[in-house]
Amino acid sequence: MPLLRFDIIEGRTEEEVIRLLDVAHVAVVEALGIPERDRYQVVNQHKKYEIVALDTGLGFERTDNFVLVSVTSNKRTLGLKQALYKNLTDKFEKELGISPEDVMINFVENSDEDWSFGKGVAQFITKDL
Repeated sequence: MPLLRFDIIEGRTEEEVIRLLDVAHVAVVEALGIPERDRYQVVNQHKKYEIVALDTGLGFERTDNFVLVSVTSNKRTLGLKQALYKNLTDKFEKELGISPEDVMINFVENSDEDWSFGKGVAQFITKDL
C-alpha cells in the first residue's frame, strides 16, 4: 500500500495523466519494494490559481507542470523515503520531461490499523494481508 495523491494543474490530456501515474507506480515499486499490484493512486486537477506552491526560499522556478505527490503509508525508513523522492523525481524528469523543481513530495505516515481495503475489515490487523 502506499496511497498516492497527485495534485496537478488542469490541462494535461488523459494519456498524459495515465502516463504520470504509470511512471510514478514504477518509481514506487522500485524504491519501496512493494508488490506490483499494490497500486492506489488518485489525481486531483486544479485551476492554476487553486495551487500555490512557492519554493520556501530555495530559488525554484515552478511552472504549470507542477506536481504535488502526497504519499500516505505505514512507517518507512529515512533511506526508503529518500530513495522514493529521488526515484520519483528522476523518472518524472527523464520519462515525462517534468523539471525536478516542479516536483514536491509529502510523506504522511500511519499504521496498519488505519487501512481497510474493503468489506469493512482492517486486513493488516486480521492478517488477511
